[in-house]
Amino acid sequence: MPTRAPSILQAVAAAAILLLVVHGLGRFIFTPLLPLLVGDGQFTTSQGASLATWNYIGYLIGALIAIRWHQPAQIARTVPVALALHCLTLLGLALTDRTTGISVLRLGNGVSNGLIFVMVPALVMEWLAARQRINLSGLIYLGVGAGLLVSGVLANPPGFAQTAAARWWPAALLSLPLALWGGWIIVRLRVGAQPAPSVAPTASGRSPLLDKQTRPLFFAYAGAGLGYILPMTFLPMIASIQLGEAHPMVHQSWLIVACTTLPAAWLWNHLGQRLGDQPALMINYATQLASVVFALLLPGVWGIALCSLLMGSSFLGAVLLTQRLGRSLQPHQGPRLSAALIALYSVTQLIGPWLAHEWLGRGGALPETLWLGAGALLWSLIWTSKTPQAGK
Repeated sequence: MPTRAPSILQAVAAAAILLLVVHGLGRFIFTPLLPLLVGDGQFTTSQGASLATWNYIGYLIGALIAIRWHQPAQIARTVPVALALHCLTLLGLALTDRTTGISVLRLGNGVSNGLIFVMVPALVMEWLAARQRINLSGLIYLGVGAGLLVSGVLANPPGFAQTAAARWWPAALLSLPLALWGGWIIVRLRVGAQPAPSVAPTASGRSPLLDKQTRPLFFAYAGAGLGYILPMTFLPMIASIQLGEAHPMVHQSWLIVACTTLPAAWLWNHLGQRLGDQPALMINYATQLASVVFALLLPGVWGIALCSLLMGSSFLGAVLLTQRLGRSLQPHQGPRLSAALIALYSVTQLIGPWLAHEWLGRGGALPETLWLGAGALLWSLIWTSKTPQAGK
């Protein structure tokens, strides 16, 4: 007896759950854990920056694989493998204190994150488009906001005394049931043939990803990766440096980010529908830029709080608006374009922790690295102004 196809609500919810798992419990939980693990003596701040870099390298590898394996059937085969890799790497992180082992595990976790973060939204977006409901695609990213909130709690759960590697157990155990349910829904989605290309294909049978319409969008997204990753990786650590390890804002900064990220997907999805994705994206980058400028010009509690508030409420909007705007410009190759955008995003966000590591190695201060993020977001704002809306 055939299994009934998932409903629209189930598909969107499953995609959101999987982003919660790989992005919240796999990737961004490292941000609130970082000052705790450094305080436990598991590794130093400089080593923590290197560990973040290994995770972003894995994310890039996953996104590059997704460019190659962008067909719906390939996605359905890859999603269970990627989810298994995520769960196994988190279990490994809960069992080792060796920096070399942690590096390998963070690399593997990044691969799983890159695969799921590219493949699942792209597949569901195509599935929704076939049902004339693509306007709901932005709600998939509610999972990222929920994941940040959950990660903020699980990083230091009340009533539990954990240290070093044991701090990973809550995220590892919660990932298992969520990955099973979300993966079961996603692999049952069936997507038909893609619409015919509206532009002439190349000799290889594919139209180019970069053309006069999409090139500014790619340039803008490159800056976005570098601009957001520095505060999103190091904000609690910067609060610890500026205010002291015992200051409440060290932990509260991440909770502010998480709480403001939770409604962000709905907010930017709504603004994109109301104003158009390109104007909404310009507002988004201006908000991200303001968040970093506040952290630079108002060092201390107010700067950290405003950066947390504005970055948390905006960075996710850049992802969903860019993905949807890109698909509207090239609807005939949505999953492939999505994978290419995320791959570029991962390259530039990979540069951020590496530059922080190099700066710290030369005696610089971690908060000073935010100047690079401000410049990158200004770059994104300029190039977004040159990006056309669909049909124009």
